[in-house]
Formats: sequence, C-alpha cells, structure tokens
Amino acid sequence: MAKARTAASSSHSPVPSAEGFWDKPALLNILADLLFLVAFVLLGWAAWQELRHLPWFPLRQVVVQGSLNQVTRQQVEYAVRSSVTGTFFTVSLDGVRASFEKLPWVRRADVRRLWPDTLELNLEEQVAAARWKQADGESRLVNTRGEIFAAASEADLPVLSGPEGSASHMLDRYRAFDGILQAIGRHPQALTLSSREAWEIRLDDGLTLELGREEGRRPVEERLDRFVANFAELGQKLHARPTLIDMRYPNGFALRTVPGIPVAARAGRT
Repeated sequence: MAKARTAASSSHSPVPSAEGFWDKPALLNILADLLFLVAFVLLGWAAWQELRHLPWFPLRQVVVQGSLNQVTRQQVEYAVRSSVTGTFFTVSLDGVRASFEKLPWVRRADVRRLWPDTLELNLEEQVAAARWKQADGESRLVNTRGEIFAAASEADLPVLSGPEGSASHMLDRYRAFDGILQAIGRHPQALTLSSREAWEIRLDDGLTLELGREEGRRPVEERLDRFVANFAELGQKLHARPTLIDMRYPNGFALRTVPGIPVAARAGRT
C-alpha cells in the first residue's frame, strides 16, 4: 500500500513559478529606450523654447510687396508698429496677418519669415467695382470678386442694391447688362434687385428701365435687347424725353415722359 501511494504522488507535474515584469530584460530595455527618447525630446523642446526667446535673432526689416494704390504708407507703418513684436522666431505671423487685413483696402495679407532677420508681407488690395447700398442706407463697396467691404472712395462707381448675399450675382448681371447697352452708348448707373427678384436699371442719362422678374421663356436679357433694338426709333418718334420705360410686356413696352424735354437718341458708343 505504501508503494502505491508513492507512485501516485510521483505522477503530478511540478507547478512553474510566476515570472514577474522585472524578470523580462528585453521588455525592460524597450521601456528604458522609450523613456530616454521622451526625455530627449522634452529636453530638446525646452532648449529650443529658451533659445528662440533669446535676443539673438532680432527682426531688422519688414518688406511689403504688392501693388498698392489705396493703402497708404502711414497705414502700413501703423500696422507694423502694432503687430510686429518679438524676435525672428517668436513674432506671431497670424497676428501680423490679422492686423494688416483689418486695413480697409487690404483684401488679403500673406506673411512669411525670411532668414535671418526679415519679415515679408504680400498684400492683395481691394479693387472696387461698384457701390453697395444696404437696406439701412449705409453705403459699402463691392470688389471685382463680388465681395462687400467697408472703405471710403470718391470714384464714380455704379450702385447695386439688392437682398443680402446677392452682391456677386448682381455684379455678374451688371456686367452682362452693360455689354448689351454698349450698342447704344449707354451704361447702367444703378442696378436694383427687389425682394421679389425683379430687376430695375437706371441708365447714365437718367432713364429707368423696369425689366421685371426672370422667366424661362422671357429672360431679362431679351427684354433689354428689345429696348436696344427700338432705342433709335423711340428717339425719332417721341417728342418728349422718357423717364421710365416698362419692358415687362411680352410684345411691347410702356413709357413715361417729361413734356418739353426731347429724347436724346444716339447710336454707337459714346
């Protein structure tokens, strides 16, 4: 019986001892390398931050590029004084850009560093194409891209008036209408788009054309073409100058005249 018990007990395998984290040299080496790398990166970053704030890299000049017709030298100098601070490395490019783009006639400012001591600014100036008359009566300007901006100008510009967000569309239509009217030597002085999307043009001679709303079968350009085609004949038949012509009729038009003022009919561009 004793021998049997001894044989049974010898049949069990020994229990392996648990291997701890600190007993894995390969894993410990990897962890040590990672910690060393993180420490090296943090140390390098701290050294770089300290170095870039030292007064060893001063900004010595600001170069402004771009064709400037409206932005004055005084405005540029003011923007430089108020935004260019720090060294070559610490100056805020976003801050400089924002400062220049606040100037009334600056549409866009691109800023970059030029080693070792220069800041270069490339300014894109606004080019006014028309005036924008807002609902509250305040006048703004429309650039050649159809964007509204606030600035003062004494230039003789056409006036656009329409719903909010329609400036770009109206500028495109103004150009199209102007191209049609060149055949009779007239140009739009003001263009209005009502809330019902009806078009009205005031010409440079004071005549107002009511063109109405856009329709698929009767586009606005077709009504303006009809006016141009009959312009010379109107000048021959009328004995009074018209002040308003309503072109919304499908096969004709109605007009309002001022007695005693002759119609000025001219063909070709003046």
